[in-house]
Amino acid sequence: QVQLVESGGGLVQAGGSLRLSCTASGSAFSVNVMGWYRQAPGKQRELVASITSGGETTYSESVKGRFTISRGNAKNTVYLQMNSLKPEDTAVYCCNADLAHVGGAVYYTQNYWGQGTQVTVSS
Repeated sequence: QVQLVESGGGLVQAGGSLRLSCTASGSAFSVNVMGWYRQAPGKQRELVASITSGGETTYSESVKGRFTISRGNAKNTVYLQMNSLKPEDTAVYCCNADLAHVGGAVYYTQNYWGQGTQVTVSS
């Protein structure tokens, strides 16, 4: 079993900053990719940012230059530093992880989702 727990969401004024954290815990695994998605009311879920085990990052064009994704020294943790927040950033942000499980002759990958944390940016 693997659980993703997010924290750091909240209410902030436009131009402010928030830092989201996500920690994966549970059975033994290695991380392939961890990232953040968001979904605003009436809109499709979109990838905000992701980072691979090798440190390669990907950003949505709408957040590039404002958000920074990083991994902690403990590689089961990922952060999303959000600066210069805009009202259109308001959404539920969910942590996502693609993990590899190895046991004996078995190797498989599994995708996991956190419960989500609300980010609200007021104007």
